[in-house]
Amino acid sequence: MKKIAMLFPYAPSYREPIYQLMDKEFDIDWFFCGDAERQLKLFNYGLLKHCDLSMSEKKIVGPFTKYVGLNSLHLEKYDVLIIAGVYQCLSEWKLAFKYGRCKNKPKLYFWTHGMYGKESLFRRWVKTVFYNSADGLFLYGNYAKDLMSKMGYDDKKLFVIHNSLDYSKQLLLRKKGLASSIYLSHFNNDNPTIIFIGRLTKVKQLDMLVDAVFSLSKRGEYYNISFVGDGTERKFLEQKVADLKLQNQVWFYGECYDEIKNAELIYNADLCVAPGNIGLTAMHVLMFGCPALTHDDFKWQMPEFEAIKPYKTGLFFKCNDVNDLADKIKEWFRVNGKQRDYIREQCYTEIDTQWTPQFQIDVLHKALEG
Repeated sequence: MKKIAMLFPYAPSYREPIYQLMDKEFDIDWFFCGDAERQLKLFNYGLLKHCDLSMSEKKIVGPFTKYVGLNSLHLEKYDVLIIAGVYQCLSEWKLAFKYGRCKNKPKLYFWTHGMYGKESLFRRWVKTVFYNSADGLFLYGNYAKDLMSKMGYDDKKLFVIHNSLDYSKQLLLRKKGLASSIYLSHFNNDNPTIIFIGRLTKVKQLDMLVDAVFSLSKRGEYYNISFVGDGTERKFLEQKVADLKLQNQVWFYGECYDEIKNAELIYNADLCVAPGNIGLTAMHVLMFGCPALTHDDFKWQMPEFEAIKPYKTGLFFKCNDVNDLADKIKEWFRVNGKQRDYIREQCYTEIDTQWTPQFQIDVLHKALEG
Protein backbone atom coordinates (compact mmCIF):
# COMPACT_ATOMS: atom_id res chain seq x y z
CA MET A 1 0.00 0.00 0.00
CA LYS A 2 1.26 3.46 -0.91
CA LYS A 3 2.28 5.77 1.89
CA ILE A 4 0.35 9.06 1.64
CA ALA A 5 0.93 12.47 3.21
CA MET A 6 -2.09 14.80 3.32
CA LEU A 7 -0.96 18.41 3.91
CA PHE A 8 -3.54 21.18 4.31
CA PRO A 9 -3.54 24.43 6.29
CA TYR A 10 -6.71 23.39 8.16
CA ALA A 11 -9.72 21.06 7.91
CA PRO A 12 -13.35 22.24 8.23
CA SER A 13 -15.55 20.03 10.40
CA TYR A 14 -17.78 18.91 7.53
CA ARG A 15 -14.80 16.96 6.15
CA GLU A 16 -14.88 14.59 9.14
CA PRO A 17 -16.66 11.67 7.36
CA ILE A 18 -14.42 11.59 4.28
CA TYR A 19 -11.21 12.13 6.26
CA GLN A 20 -12.10 9.33 8.68
CA LEU A 21 -12.87 7.03 5.75
CA MET A 22 -9.54 7.92 4.13
CA ASP A 23 -7.81 7.27 7.45
CA LYS A 24 -9.37 3.80 7.50
CA GLU A 25 -8.69 2.81 3.89
CA PHE A 26 -5.25 4.34 3.22
CA ASP A 27 -1.87 4.37 4.92
CA ILE A 28 -1.92 8.10 5.50
CA ASP A 29 -0.24 10.72 7.68
CA TRP A 30 -2.02 14.05 8.17
CA PHE A 31 -0.36 17.46 8.42
CA PHE A 32 -2.29 20.59 9.39
CA CYS A 33 -1.30 23.97 10.80
CA GLY A 34 -1.86 23.80 14.52
CA ASP A 35 -2.40 27.54 14.79
CA ALA A 36 -4.96 27.84 11.98
CA GLU A 37 -7.68 30.35 12.84
CA ARG A 38 -10.84 30.21 10.74
CA GLN A 39 -14.45 31.31 11.13
CA LEU A 40 -15.42 27.80 10.08
CA LYS A 41 -15.81 25.14 12.73
CA LEU A 42 -12.68 22.99 12.48
CA PHE A 43 -12.31 19.22 12.36
CA ASN A 44 -11.43 17.29 15.53
CA TYR A 45 -7.93 16.21 14.51
CA GLY A 46 -7.83 13.75 17.40
CA LEU A 47 -10.07 11.44 15.35
CA LEU A 48 -7.18 10.73 12.95
CA LYS A 49 -4.56 8.05 13.67
CA HIS A 50 -1.42 9.94 12.63
CA CYS A 51 -1.88 13.70 12.72
CA ASP A 52 0.95 16.23 12.96
CA LEU A 53 0.06 19.80 13.93
CA SER A 54 3.62 21.12 14.15
CA MET A 55 3.27 23.44 11.16
CA SER A 56 1.99 26.98 11.47
CA GLU A 57 0.59 29.31 8.85
CA LYS A 58 2.23 32.72 8.48
CA LYS A 59 0.87 35.64 6.50
CA ILE A 60 3.45 37.35 4.31
CA VAL A 61 1.68 40.17 2.50
CA GLY A 62 -1.87 40.50 1.20
CA PRO A 63 -3.29 37.03 0.45
CA PHE A 64 0.14 35.36 0.40
CA THR A 65 1.10 32.89 3.11
CA LYS A 66 3.65 30.21 3.89
CA TYR A 67 3.89 27.16 6.14
CA VAL A 68 6.43 27.47 8.95
CA GLY A 69 7.99 24.14 9.88
CA LEU A 70 7.52 22.52 6.48
CA ASN A 71 11.18 21.49 6.12
CA SER A 72 11.10 19.29 9.22
CA LEU A 73 8.31 17.03 7.93
CA HIS A 74 10.52 14.83 5.69
CA LEU A 75 7.90 14.51 2.97
CA GLU A 76 10.34 12.81 0.62
CA LYS A 77 9.68 9.46 2.34
CA TYR A 78 6.08 9.32 1.05
CA ASP A 79 4.79 7.82 -2.19
CA VAL A 80 1.98 10.36 -2.60
CA LEU A 81 1.61 13.94 -1.40
CA ILE A 82 -1.83 15.58 -1.50
CA ILE A 83 -1.95 19.33 -0.84
CA ALA A 84 -4.60 22.02 -0.97
CA GLY A 85 -3.51 23.58 -4.26
CA VAL A 86 -3.53 27.12 -2.87
CA TYR A 87 -1.48 29.13 -5.34
CA GLN A 88 -1.22 32.09 -2.92
CA CYS A 89 0.82 29.88 -0.57
CA LEU A 90 4.54 30.15 -1.31
CA SER A 91 5.23 26.86 0.48
CA GLU A 92 2.96 25.04 -1.94
CA TRP A 93 4.95 26.55 -4.85
CA LYS A 94 8.06 25.19 -3.15
CA LEU A 95 6.52 21.72 -2.99
CA ALA A 96 5.38 22.01 -6.60
CA PHE A 97 8.89 22.84 -7.82
CA LYS A 98 10.45 20.12 -5.66
CA TYR A 99 8.08 17.23 -6.32
CA GLY A 100 5.79 18.19 -9.16
CA ARG A 101 5.90 15.83 -12.16
CA CYS A 102 9.13 14.36 -10.83
CA LYS A 103 10.13 10.78 -11.59
CA ASN A 104 11.14 10.32 -7.98
CA LYS A 105 8.58 10.02 -5.20
CA PRO A 106 6.35 11.42 -3.93
CA LYS A 107 3.75 11.97 -6.63
CA LEU A 108 2.07 15.34 -6.11
CA TYR A 109 -1.68 15.92 -6.21
CA PHE A 110 -3.73 19.08 -5.59
CA TRP A 111 -7.21 18.87 -4.03
CA THR A 112 -8.59 22.16 -5.27
CA HIS A 113 -11.30 24.21 -6.95
CA GLY A 114 -9.22 24.56 -10.11
CA MET A 115 -10.28 27.25 -12.57
CA TYR A 116 -13.43 29.29 -11.98
CA GLY A 117 -13.59 30.99 -15.37
CA LYS A 118 -13.50 34.48 -13.83
CA GLU A 119 -9.70 34.75 -13.64
CA SER A 120 -7.84 37.65 -15.25
CA LEU A 121 -5.32 36.72 -17.94
CA PHE A 122 -2.44 37.08 -15.49
CA ARG A 123 -4.09 35.03 -12.74
CA ARG A 124 -5.09 32.39 -15.26
CA TRP A 125 -1.45 32.14 -16.38
CA VAL A 126 -0.19 31.86 -12.81
CA LYS A 127 -2.72 29.14 -11.96
CA THR A 128 -1.89 27.29 -15.19
CA VAL A 129 1.81 27.15 -14.31
CA PHE A 130 0.95 26.06 -10.77
CA TYR A 131 -1.60 23.37 -11.68
CA ASN A 132 0.55 21.98 -14.48
CA SER A 133 3.25 21.16 -11.92
CA ALA A 134 1.05 18.48 -10.32
CA ASP A 135 0.74 14.83 -11.29
CA GLY A 136 -3.01 15.11 -10.85
CA LEU A 137 -5.79 17.36 -9.62
CA PHE A 138 -8.79 16.39 -7.50
CA LEU A 139 -11.46 18.90 -8.52
CA TYR A 140 -14.71 19.73 -6.76
CA GLY A 141 -16.77 19.77 -9.93
CA ASN A 142 -17.21 18.91 -13.60
CA TYR A 143 -17.57 22.60 -14.43
CA ALA A 144 -13.91 23.17 -13.51
CA LYS A 145 -12.82 19.99 -15.28
CA ASP A 146 -14.60 20.93 -18.53
CA LEU A 147 -13.19 24.45 -18.35
CA MET A 148 -9.65 23.19 -17.79
CA SER A 149 -9.96 20.55 -20.51
CA LYS A 150 -10.79 23.31 -22.98
CA MET A 151 -7.67 25.14 -21.80
CA GLY A 152 -5.52 22.15 -22.72
CA TYR A 153 -5.14 20.28 -19.43
CA ASP A 154 -4.76 16.52 -19.71
CA ASP A 155 -8.13 14.91 -18.88
CA LYS A 156 -6.38 11.87 -17.47
CA LYS A 157 -4.96 14.01 -14.68
CA LEU A 158 -8.26 15.67 -13.73
CA PHE A 159 -10.39 13.76 -11.20
CA VAL A 160 -13.80 15.11 -10.13
CA ILE A 161 -14.11 14.31 -6.42
CA HIS A 162 -17.12 16.51 -5.57
CA ASN A 163 -17.86 17.17 -1.89
CA SER A 164 -19.80 15.47 0.89
CA LEU A 165 -21.40 16.03 4.26
CA ASP A 166 -22.16 13.54 7.03
CA TYR A 167 -24.01 11.25 4.66
CA SER A 168 -24.36 8.19 6.91
CA LYS A 169 -25.95 10.09 9.79
CA GLN A 170 -28.17 12.10 7.46
CA LEU A 171 -29.30 8.92 5.69
CA LEU A 172 -30.43 7.43 9.01
CA LEU A 173 -32.53 10.54 9.64
CA ARG A 174 -33.99 10.39 6.15
CA LYS A 175 -35.03 6.77 6.59
CA LYS A 176 -36.85 7.48 9.85
CA GLY A 177 -39.55 9.51 8.12
CA LEU A 178 -39.66 13.26 8.40
CA ALA A 179 -43.13 14.24 7.21
CA SER A 180 -44.90 16.67 9.55
CA SER A 181 -47.29 19.62 9.57
CA ILE A 182 -44.65 22.03 10.89
CA TYR A 183 -45.36 24.72 8.29
CA LEU A 184 -49.13 24.30 8.30
CA SER A 185 -49.07 24.69 12.08
CA HIS A 186 -46.92 27.81 11.94
CA PHE A 187 -48.39 29.64 8.95
CA ASN A 188 -51.95 28.35 9.20
CA ASN A 189 -52.10 28.02 5.42
CA ASP A 190 -51.15 25.47 2.79
CA ASN A 191 -49.15 27.83 0.58
CA PRO A 192 -45.86 26.39 -0.75
CA THR A 193 -42.98 27.00 1.66
CA ILE A 194 -39.59 28.25 0.49
CA ILE A 195 -36.69 27.60 2.82
CA PHE A 196 -33.24 29.08 3.18
CA ILE A 197 -30.91 27.39 5.65
CA GLY A 198 -27.55 28.92 6.50
CA ARG A 199 -26.00 32.16 7.68
CA LEU A 200 -28.08 35.27 6.98
CA THR A 201 -25.31 37.38 5.43
CA LYS A 202 -25.17 40.06 2.77
CA VAL A 203 -23.41 37.86 0.22
CA LYS A 204 -26.41 35.50 0.25
CA GLN A 205 -28.60 38.30 -1.22
CA LEU A 206 -31.63 37.10 0.73
CA ASP A 207 -33.41 40.43 0.28
CA MET A 208 -33.96 39.30 -3.32
CA LEU A 209 -36.01 36.36 -2.07
CA VAL A 210 -38.19 38.66 0.03
CA ASP A 211 -38.67 41.00 -2.92
CA ALA A 212 -39.54 38.10 -5.22
CA VAL A 213 -42.17 36.73 -2.84
CA PHE A 214 -43.62 40.23 -2.42
CA SER A 215 -43.79 40.61 -6.21
CA LEU A 216 -45.57 37.27 -6.52
CA SER A 217 -48.05 38.19 -3.79
CA LYS A 218 -49.03 41.27 -5.78
CA ARG A 219 -49.93 38.88 -8.60
CA GLY A 220 -52.14 36.91 -6.24
CA GLU A 221 -49.61 34.08 -5.80
CA TYR A 222 -48.66 33.41 -2.21
CA TYR A 223 -45.61 31.66 -0.77
CA ASN A 224 -44.23 31.24 2.71
CA ILE A 225 -40.55 31.76 3.58
CA SER A 226 -38.67 29.98 6.36
CA PHE A 227 -35.25 31.44 7.24
CA VAL A 228 -33.36 28.83 9.26
CA GLY A 229 -30.23 30.53 10.52
CA ASP A 230 -28.98 33.79 11.95
CA GLY A 231 -26.47 36.42 10.92
CA THR A 232 -25.67 40.06 10.29
CA GLU A 233 -28.56 40.56 7.85
CA ARG A 234 -31.32 39.30 10.10
CA LYS A 235 -32.43 42.72 11.44
CA PHE A 236 -32.35 44.19 7.93
CA LEU A 237 -34.46 41.33 6.59
CA GLU A 238 -36.91 41.56 9.49
CA GLN A 239 -37.38 45.27 8.83
CA LYS A 240 -37.83 44.65 5.09
CA VAL A 241 -40.45 41.99 5.79
CA ALA A 242 -42.29 44.40 8.11
CA ASP A 243 -42.14 47.25 5.58
CA LEU A 244 -43.65 44.99 2.90
CA LYS A 245 -46.23 43.63 5.38
CA LEU A 246 -45.16 40.06 4.82
CA GLN A 247 -44.92 39.07 8.49
CA ASN A 248 -47.59 36.40 8.09
CA GLN A 249 -45.62 34.81 5.25
CA VAL A 250 -42.09 34.84 6.70
CA TRP A 251 -40.76 32.80 9.62
CA PHE A 252 -37.39 33.72 11.11
CA TYR A 253 -36.79 30.36 12.72
CA GLY A 254 -33.27 31.28 13.85
CA GLU A 255 -30.15 29.19 14.33
CA CYS A 256 -30.65 25.47 14.67
CA TYR A 257 -27.88 22.98 15.46
CA ASP A 258 -30.30 20.08 15.90
CA GLU A 259 -29.92 18.08 12.69
CA ILE A 260 -33.16 16.18 13.38
CA LYS A 261 -35.08 19.45 13.41
CA ASN A 262 -33.14 20.77 10.38
CA ALA A 263 -34.03 17.61 8.48
CA GLU A 264 -37.71 18.07 9.32
CA LEU A 265 -37.66 21.73 8.24
CA ILE A 266 -35.95 20.89 4.94
CA TYR A 267 -38.01 17.79 4.11
CA ASN A 268 -41.34 19.56 4.60
CA ALA A 269 -40.36 22.66 2.62
CA ASP A 270 -41.17 22.73 -1.10
CA LEU A 271 -38.14 24.62 -2.46
CA CYS A 272 -34.86 26.06 -1.21
CA VAL A 273 -33.93 29.44 -2.69
CA ALA A 274 -30.37 30.78 -2.43
CA PRO A 275 -30.13 33.98 -4.49
CA GLY A 276 -26.36 34.23 -3.89
CA ASN A 277 -23.88 31.35 -3.99
CA ILE A 278 -25.49 28.11 -2.86
CA GLY A 279 -22.44 26.05 -1.84
CA LEU A 280 -22.93 23.23 0.68
CA THR A 281 -26.56 24.27 1.18
CA ALA A 282 -27.37 22.49 -2.08
CA MET A 283 -26.12 19.18 -0.70
CA HIS A 284 -27.85 19.68 2.63
CA VAL A 285 -31.31 20.35 1.20
CA LEU A 286 -31.15 17.77 -1.60
CA MET A 287 -30.13 15.14 0.95
CA PHE A 288 -33.54 15.57 2.59
CA GLY A 289 -35.48 15.79 -0.66
CA CYS A 290 -35.83 19.55 -1.11
CA PRO A 291 -34.97 20.99 -4.57
CA ALA A 292 -32.91 24.17 -4.87
CA LEU A 293 -33.06 27.37 -6.91
CA THR A 294 -30.01 29.61 -7.31
CA HIS A 295 -28.37 31.96 -9.83
CA ASP A 296 -26.97 30.93 -13.21
CA ASP A 297 -23.61 32.74 -13.32
CA PHE A 298 -21.57 29.61 -12.66
CA LYS A 299 -18.15 31.27 -12.61
CA TRP A 300 -19.28 33.00 -9.41
CA GLN A 301 -20.92 29.89 -7.92
CA MET A 302 -19.48 27.29 -5.59
CA PRO A 303 -19.07 23.83 -7.14
CA GLU A 304 -22.09 22.28 -5.41
CA PHE A 305 -24.38 24.08 -7.88
CA GLU A 306 -23.77 21.07 -10.14
CA ALA A 307 -26.11 18.98 -7.99
CA ILE A 308 -28.96 21.07 -9.39
CA LYS A 309 -30.44 19.46 -12.48
CA PRO A 310 -33.07 21.74 -14.09
CA TYR A 311 -36.65 20.62 -13.45
CA LYS A 312 -35.42 17.58 -11.52
CA THR A 313 -33.49 18.76 -8.46
CA GLY A 314 -33.99 22.49 -8.89
CA LEU A 315 -33.66 25.40 -11.26
CA PHE A 316 -31.52 28.45 -12.08
CA PHE A 317 -32.50 32.10 -12.45
CA LYS A 318 -30.70 35.00 -14.10
CA CYS A 319 -28.09 36.34 -11.69
CA ASN A 320 -29.11 39.50 -9.78
CA ASP A 321 -32.50 39.66 -11.55
CA VAL A 322 -35.34 39.77 -8.99
CA ASN A 323 -38.01 39.61 -11.66
CA ASP A 324 -36.51 36.47 -13.14
CA LEU A 325 -36.19 34.97 -9.66
CA ALA A 326 -39.91 35.53 -9.12
CA ASP A 327 -40.67 34.06 -12.55
CA LYS A 328 -38.53 30.99 -11.86
CA ILE A 329 -40.22 30.38 -8.50
CA LYS A 330 -43.56 30.48 -10.28
CA GLU A 331 -42.20 28.30 -13.09
CA TRP A 332 -40.91 25.67 -10.68
CA PHE A 333 -44.29 25.23 -9.01
CA ARG A 334 -46.15 25.38 -12.32
CA VAL A 335 -44.12 22.48 -13.71
CA ASN A 336 -43.34 20.48 -10.57
CA GLY A 337 -45.88 21.54 -7.98
CA LYS A 338 -47.81 18.27 -8.17
CA GLN A 339 -44.74 15.99 -8.34
CA ARG A 340 -43.38 16.45 -4.83
CA ASP A 341 -42.63 12.79 -4.19
CA TYR A 342 -40.99 12.37 -7.60
CA ILE A 343 -38.80 15.43 -6.97
CA ARG A 344 -37.76 14.06 -3.58
CA GLU A 345 -36.56 10.86 -5.25
CA GLN A 346 -34.62 12.85 -7.85
CA CYS A 347 -32.89 14.79 -5.06
CA TYR A 348 -32.07 11.60 -3.16
CA THR A 349 -30.61 9.95 -6.27
CA GLU A 350 -28.36 12.93 -7.05
CA ILE A 351 -26.83 12.95 -3.57
CA ASP A 352 -26.66 9.17 -3.16
CA THR A 353 -24.75 8.64 -6.40
CA GLN A 354 -22.48 11.68 -6.59
CA TRP A 355 -22.03 13.49 -3.27
CA THR A 356 -21.02 10.97 -0.62
CA PRO A 357 -17.78 9.99 1.13
CA GLN A 358 -17.97 6.64 -0.67
CA PHE A 359 -18.05 8.38 -4.06
CA GLN A 360 -14.99 10.38 -3.01
CA ILE A 361 -13.06 7.39 -1.70
CA ASP A 362 -13.72 5.54 -4.98
CA VAL A 363 -12.26 8.48 -6.90
CA LEU A 364 -9.18 8.50 -4.66
CA HIS A 365 -8.63 4.76 -5.12
CA LYS A 366 -8.95 5.05 -8.89
CA ALA A 367 -6.53 7.98 -9.10
CA LEU A 368 -3.90 6.80 -6.64
CA GLU A 369 -3.92 3.09 -7.41
CA GLY A 370 -4.82 3.11 -11.11
